[in-house]
Formats: sequence, C-alpha cells, structure tokens
Amino acid sequence: MKREHLEHILRASAEICEENEFCVIGSQAILGEYPEIDDEIIVRSMECDLYPERVPEKSELLNSIGELSEFHREFGYYADGVGPDTVVLPKSWQSRRSVIEIRTIRAARVLGWCLETHDLLISKYAAGRPKDLNYCAAAIRLGIVSRELLRDRLKATTMATHRRRRVLVQIEADFSEAPGNLGTP
Repeated sequence: MKREHLEHILRASAEICEENEFCVIGSQAILGEYPEIDDEIIVRSMECDLYPERVPEKSELLNSIGELSEFHREFGYYADGVGPDTVVLPKSWQSRRSVIEIRTIRAARVLGWCLETHDLLISKYAAGRPKDLNYCAAAIRLGIVSRELLRDRLKATTMATHRRRRVLVQIEADFSEAPGNLGTP
C-alpha cells in the first residue's frame, strides 16, 4: 500500500464513521513517518488496520470498505476496523505518533494518527506471526530503527516476562542478521 491509498482509506473512513480522527495501528502506520517507503515487504499488505480515535466502537462501520467489499474489489486495498486493544504497545505510545492530515471533498480536515515506527515494530514482534517478523526484519535491514530504542520500548510494555524475553531474542537475532549489523549493540 502506498501513502495515497492510506489517505484514500482515511477519507472514506471519515465519511462512513462521521469522525475526523483515526488511529492507524497496523503495517501502514509506517507511512506516517516514511511516506515514500517502497520496500516490497513493508508495503506488501493491502489492508489498513485503524479505528476512530474518539469512538473506537464505530470501527465496525468500516466493514463496508473492508476485505471483499466493493471498495476492496474496486481499489485493491481495504480498511480493517479494529480496536485499541488489538495490539501490544509500549507505555506513552500516543505521544509519539505522527499525523497525516488530509482534506475531504467537503473540505473537512481528517487526521490519521500513525504509530511511531519503533512502537509499530514492538506490536509486530508481540504478534509474532511470520509476516510480522518479516516486516520487522525488513525495517531493520532498511536501517530505519534503532536496536536500543526497540529494547527500551520493549521494556515499557506490559508483556509477561517470558514473552518479553522471546521478543528480545528475536530483536537481537534480526539485528545480528542485518547487513552491516546495524544499530547499537
């Protein structure tokens, strides 16, 4: 997905939910900080996980532009209405988000609050699915994240100790396998 696709989803979401602020918590959140990113693994997903910032319960309305919808068939990408508890995030994540500001046809301002990249990767590591781990490894390979910041953010989660250890082992492995062994030891 490209930034323009994310903006399209935000505009459509604003119309459907009659809200003007959304939290983008999935893979596409990286487009807030890196709007021109084009790594094949990073931009592969055609879904955008988001919810209305002030009224998360309205995320169910986004099914109308969700997977297998007319919107999805027409444009090739879609919204996935989720909730704030969908992902594991470090404390204070809200204060680090980047924002995408766009205007709709009706000249209304729509804001897409996107997870900061390190926070996004922590959520992906916590999920632990192969596609999430590939995403994290790609971000590390691109040199857009710091090992030290990932460690700090991991410490700031409420994950159980054994789960946090598993994530830390994966972070260390990903950095050790990255070209040039990027990041601080």
